Amino acid sequence: MPTYADRVTGRFETWLAGGKAAAKTQVNTDGVAPAPVRHPGQRFDLPVAGVGSVAGMGRRFGGLLVDCVLAELIASLFVHVQFGRLDASQTLNYWSLLTWFLITVAGTSFFGATPGMVLLGIRVARLDGRPTVGVWRAVLRAVLVALVMPAVIWDGDRRGLHDKVASTIVLATR
Repeated sequence: MPTYADRVTGRFETWLAGGKAAAKTQVNTDGVAPAPVRHPGQRFDLPVAGVGSVAGMGRRFGGLLVDCVLAELIASLFVHVQFGRLDASQTLNYWSLLTWFLITVAGTSFFGATPGMVLLGIRVARLDGRPTVGVWRAVLRAVLVALVMPAVIWDGDRRGLHDKVASTIVLATR
């Protein structure tokens, strides 16, 4: 399977040559070329829907929500919760964030998915086609998700800045 770099290089060379790309241009009966149909993941040769397509925002947010609730529950087992005390709630929040971070990094780097992602049928994949995301990419991606802003800035392929920096994409598994 060609890598993303091979596909981009091939497209660039085709564009420079003008041959294959120009020959494949179709023209309607009125003499106007139709606008190309674009779907998320098309430039990575991913399907429009189903297994291997780019995951939607609802599934991604749902997976994040499941992971946050799981992290909160795990942290609450070790931190005494005292409602009404701001410092106790803040301590629980810090431990929950650390737990979420560990769940996210471990799950993403070794398995390509967190428990919430598995539950909702999505996974994180590297663009170069390697089987695992790796620890450093997972750490970088989790830090950027925790900062929130990079995760809410999207492109046409539904990749947030955290995915762009880590060279990853979130795909549907079912």
